[in-house]
Amino acid sequence: MILYLTLRLLVWFLLTANASVANITIGICVALLLPRSYTTPEALKDLLQVLWKIILAIPQAYIEAFELLIRPHDFEDVVMERVPPKRSPSLVFLDIFLITFTPKTIVFKYHEEGWYEVHRIRRRQKA
Repeated sequence: MILYLTLRLLVWFLLTANASVANITIGICVALLLPRSYTTPEALKDLLQVLWKIILAIPQAYIEAFELLIRPHDFEDVVMERVPPKRSPSLVFLDIFLITFTPKTIVFKYHEEGWYEVHRIRRRQKA
């Protein structure tokens, strides 16, 4: 339960970007009022892996943002990325958040068949 409360508060603070006492109180209330979901140990392991990937994506996001300032992109494409098997809706949300968190990628659409449609920008490869 503590893990889910922490996760919900983390998402709340990322969405609001406000660390005032009133916002913390509202965030705790929202986190406690949201319905709870019970997961298996496998899903908990997947959740921890995704959270670790999000933590690792923070420096990557800063690097990509500075790279966009210094060397703007000149090539765009849309790729289809496979959703890992047996993903719960909360893990799908975190996957989409992770992809969209970095400045060079954004998820256009989630296909129920198990694909993310991802728009990405990059420097053109020299042929």
